[in-house]
Amino acid sequence: MSIAPAELAHADIEQDMSVDRPWITLVWNDPVNLMSYVTYVFQTYFGYSLEKAEMLMLDVHQKGKAVVSTGPRETMERDTEAMQGYGLWATLQKDD
Repeated sequence: MSIAPAELAHADIEQDMSVDRPWITLVWNDPVNLMSYVTYVFQTYFGYSLEKAEMLMLDVHQKGKAVVSTGPRETMERDTEAMQGYGLWATLQKDD
C-alpha cells in the first residue's frame, strides 16, 4: 500500500477549487404576472435593454424559465431575493 506525497494531494485540492462554477438566477413562469410586467422588472432591476428583457421574458413564458443573471453565489442570492421582492418566482443554483 502506498500513500501519495503531500504536495500532490495539495495540488489536486487546489485544482478542484479553481474550477468552481458560477451560480445562476432563474426566473420561472407563473400564472400571475403579466408579460409586460416581467419585461419591466428585467429592465428596471438589471438595466437590460427592451430587446433583451423581452427575449428573457419570452423564454420564461414559452420555455418555463430563463437564466436572468450569473455570477458569485452572494450576488445571485441578492438577485433572487430582488426578483422575489417584485413578486416573480425565482431560484438560484450552480450553473451546469
